[in-house]
Amino acid sequence: MKDLAKYRNELKKGDKVVTTGGIYGKIQEINEQTILLEVDSNVHMKIDKSAVLRDPSDIAVQQK
Repeated sequence: MKDLAKYRNELKKGDKVVTTGGIYGKIQEINEQTILLEVDSNVHMKIDKSAVLRDPSDIAVQQK
């Protein structure tokens, strides 16, 4: 839990992430509680920061 909280606090614009719902995207804007995530060209979603799990490269490593 501490690692995940630290990861979420260190997120920044341009980071690639995966949400708890399995949505992959790139951070366009980050606020205290929310993130604006670009999921495709001109497609953005506003999500709660707690919905972010990991970046896609971490998931690929776990599957090996």
